[in-house]
Amino acid sequence: MAAKKHAHKKCISVFKKLSEYIDGELDEKTYEEMRVHIKECVKCEVCLEMLRRTVDLCSNMKMLRVPDRLREQLKLMVHGPSNP
Repeated sequence: MAAKKHAHKKCISVFKKLSEYIDGELDEKTYEEMRVHIKECVKCEVCLEMLRRTVDLCSNMKMLRVPDRLREQLKLMVHGPSNP
């Protein structure tokens, strides 16, 4: 993790593709460019780690049923009252 100075435009580009990076959906060249950048950029490395943790937490979440009353309140908020 070197503290090299670099353009933040690269960080923004990396950030936009982090999900694809994690999922292995990038071509080899793009993946390698991102890997090198992340290795050299502490901020991007932290973003990557946080995204990985978030994905892990979400994938391990227990699915719960939304109570009927709450479901109806949400429908009203989104669609308004139904016409009889």
